[in-house]
Amino acid sequence: MPARSGTAPGSGTGTAAWYRHFGTVDAPGSSPCYADWSVHIAEDPELIARIDEWPYNKRQPLLMLAAARFLGAEISPYREFRAFLDAHWAEVSGIVLSRATQTNEVGRCATLLPSLAGIAAAEGRPLALIEVGASAGLALFPDRYSYEFDDGGTVTRVGPAGFGGPTRVTVSGEPPPVPGRPLAGSRPEPPVLHCRTAGPVPLPDSLPEVVWRAGIDLNPLDVRNTDNVAWLEALIWPEQEFRRARLRRAVAVAREEPPLLVAGDLNEQLPALAARAPADAALVVFHSAVMGYLSAGGRARFRTTMQGLTHSRGCHWLSNEGETVIIQEDGSAVVPEMDAERLRGNFLLQHNGRPVAITGPHGQSLEWL
Repeated sequence: MPARSGTAPGSGTGTAAWYRHFGTVDAPGSSPCYADWSVHIAEDPELIARIDEWPYNKRQPLLMLAAARFLGAEISPYREFRAFLDAHWAEVSGIVLSRATQTNEVGRCATLLPSLAGIAAAEGRPLALIEVGASAGLALFPDRYSYEFDDGGTVTRVGPAGFGGPTRVTVSGEPPPVPGRPLAGSRPEPPVLHCRTAGPVPLPDSLPEVVWRAGIDLNPLDVRNTDNVAWLEALIWPEQEFRRARLRRAVAVAREEPPLLVAGDLNEQLPALAARAPADAALVVFHSAVMGYLSAGGRARFRTTMQGLTHSRGCHWLSNEGETVIIQEDGSAVVPEMDAERLRGNFLLQHNGRPVAITGPHGQSLEWL
């Protein structure tokens, strides 16, 4: 599902304000290109009028910009980008209306890993994972990726066998090398997920065991489908080649054993899918930047479902959401009990409704509470 930048900044605001918010709050520091394009779009009444012809949930900046990128728009001054839109508007509209922002950011696994490892240790059992809003299911492989957690003085490295394993090194000068490659013929080299940490993060010594993994999405993407993978790449912001590289590595990992993905509404599909999880594993349901795509009633129903699963199944619920994705067109909101300024531009990670960490929206940072 999309990051916070895919949703409106508040109720009662127009499309121009939406793009201005994206260009001045969300994009700077991550994509100068998207920041520049979005600010100019906000000041372009003719283009805003075209965008307003789409349904409300299709006007989001990231969806329109990704559609253009999917068609070949390159980093350029706004004048050139505007000419590209004029020349390809029918195709851009077709993609916007037929697709959705399904950013599958594997970097978020770094912010989830300490909680997942803690659950496995506390339960004394392997994990069964369900991700709601799973896109292509790449976040369902936290046990297959390598990690580097940097607290500013020490790097803690954790990875699967053959890819570095759990080690701790002191940073001085140049960053430490990434985990080594395994012998030829073994599993693909996983992405290395880098994460800045603050506070007493309970970093694991090893990766938790995952024995079952499944996901739900309105439109699941198949990692074996080149067109689907190309769309995932288009959703990555232009200058962030490191995210594109790790997406490709994650796709290679997932293609070895594609996860079980169920198409449909998460509220409709979750109970039945949870019943399919092995009873001898600790069940964890998690999501990132998903609640903003539900109505107030849909969120209330989801909370009720999760509360039922935690009581009846002993399920663990990891929610990783930001303060802007939860605001809807209808004005409803679910505001975490946290200082809004502290959360600005970040996500709040909660375990069974209890805040445990402030996280970067792409998994780039983890501040333990």
